[in-house]
Amino acid sequence: MARRFDEAFRPFDLTNQQFSLLMSLNRPEPPPMGPVAELLAIDRTTLTAALKPLERRGLVKVLPHPQDGRSRVLKLTAKGSELLGRAMPVWESEHAELDEKLDGDAESLRKALNALLE
Repeated sequence: MARRFDEAFRPFDLTNQQFSLLMSLNRPEPPPMGPVAELLAIDRTTLTAALKPLERRGLVKVLPHPQDGRSRVLKLTAKGSELLGRAMPVWESEHAELDEKLDGDAESLRKALNALLE
């Protein structure tokens, strides 16, 4: 699945993981690193490494936490938001195609996969 989405996001110069990371930052307030790492099921070191190319491209900013200067928050930039907006229809289209191929069993598959995570 990851390879499929990597290929779908290639025109945006994004990987599946980078798209997921951008999506996790698409919220009103910049989230701290810890909860983002937890949401993506990766450790903070992996998150830091994944952020570097997105920062270089100006898609994400890592900023000091407003209440705790030792911590960091992750902000999706306007450029990152715009790219995410262009990539979202591709994500939706890929999921629609997968749902069609699963012939109505997509929800059962999602439930089974979620059960494995619990």
